Amino acid sequence: MARVAVFVALIAALGLPGSFSVLGAVPITAQTLGVMLAGAVLGPRLSALAVVVLLALVAVGLPLLAGGRGGISAFVAPSAGYLAGWVAGAFVTGLIVHSSARKPSIWRTAIGTVVGGIIVVYSFGIPVQSLITRLSLEETALTSLVFLPGDLVKATLSTLTVASLLRAYPRAFRRTWLPSRWRDSPATETTR
Repeated sequence: MARVAVFVALIAALGLPGSFSVLGAVPITAQTLGVMLAGAVLGPRLSALAVVVLLALVAVGLPLLAGGRGGISAFVAPSAGYLAGWVAGAFVTGLIVHSSARKPSIWRTAIGTVVGGIIVVYSFGIPVQSLITRLSLEETALTSLVFLPGDLVKATLSTLTVASLLRAYPRAFRRTWLPSRWRDSPATETTR
């Protein structure tokens, strides 16, 4: 639970610098970097749990989203789909990065952060934004391309951070979702 709490705090802290909006009602923030990192480090279950806890705290009114936003209104704004996408994105990132019993590789981490942290998040965010703003799906997808360069930078930073963390603190990548008989076996001991 402590690891989940750390990532809830990390995602919230990445919103502290604030946000800005370009060509739309959805703000550009650093918080998706935290979602990518949570998935890559915690794995599928715990990373999704961390994001759900963060969103529950936002729902009760804590100003944990970029720009000090919080409350139920965040879940009916144009960015609501992206918030839901964070949960699925963290889960998918964790699935891809930890898809093997071996330690995460730089390529699985890069693919996981792009697929989970960008493609999955966009697949939730763009349709909801289109629905709320009443723009066509194509127009919304086109205007959302403004997010892509920044998200690719975040995916790169996440991949490099995970690679560094893996070298510096490999125990952070324990397979907590595996059954205990597999997690504690000598065969997996060397891959931690």
